Amino acid sequence: MASRKKYYAVVRGRKTGIFTVWEGPEGAAAQVRGFSGACYKGFATREEAEAWFAAQKGNSPDHLKKTERRIKKAASLRSAAAASHATRDAVEIYTDGGCLNNPGPGGYGVVIIEGNKRRELSGGYRLTTNNRMELKACIEGLRAVPETATVRIYSDSQYLVNAMNRGWARKWRARNWKRSGSAPVENSDLWEQLLSLCETRTVSFIWIKGHAGTQENERCDRLAAAAMSRRNLPPDSAYEAGTTRAVP
Repeated sequence: MASRKKYYAVVRGRKTGIFTVWEGPEGAAAQVRGFSGACYKGFATREEAEAWFAAQKGNSPDHLKKTERRIKKAASLRSAAAASHATRDAVEIYTDGGCLNNPGPGGYGVVIIEGNKRRELSGGYRLTTNNRMELKACIEGLRAVPETATVRIYSDSQYLVNAMNRGWARKWRARNWKRSGSAPVENSDLWEQLLSLCETRTVSFIWIKGHAGTQENERCDRLAAAAMSRRNLPPDSAYEAGTTRAVP
C-alpha cells in the first residue's frame, strides 16, 4: 500500500473502517492481507477516506463516480495550491553578460525580483569574454540571495542553461574539468563557483530569447553594456593570468 498515504479505508476485510496506520496488528494491512475479496484504499486526508468509505458502503454507481471525481478534484486543488505557493515564494533572477570584441572589456547585469522587492546588480572587467560574463552574472545573482532559497534564473545564454539543465557542468567537474576527451573545460573556475552556489539553493535555469522584448532581460543587457563602458575597470584576474581552470 502507498507509504505516502495517511488514512486507509477498509470496506471489506477482517475489520472495516478508517485506519491511520498501514502496518501493525491494528493496521489496515492486517485486515486485508489474505482476505478474499478485500476492498480498501489509501488517502491523504481523513475526509477523502470517509467519503470513499461511505460511498462504497451502498451508494449508487453514479454517486460512486461523483465521489471519486470529488476526491480527485480535492487532490488536484491541493496540488495546485502547493505549486502556487512555491511559485510565489521563488526568487526570480534575470541575468545577462557580454563584452566588446570578445575578448575585450566586458560587463554583466542582474535583476533580482523577490516578492515586491526588486534589485539590480552590475559589474565589469577590462578584459574578459562573453561566456565568462554570462556565468559571472548568475554567480553574483545567486550570491545576493539567501542560502536555501528557491530560485528561477532566466538567461539568454544557451551555453549556460544547457550546461546546467543537461548536467554537463557536473559531468565536467566529475572528470576533473575535462571534456569527454582530454580537452580542458573553459571557465571551470566560474563553473565551480556556480555549482557550489546551486548546492545550497534550489535553482532552475530557464532560457529566454535575447532582444525579444522581455523587459527584465532587456534591462540586464543595458546594465551590462553600461558596466563594460566604465573607466578604470578591474582585471578579470583569472582570465588575464590564464588560470581559469578550477583547483581540484
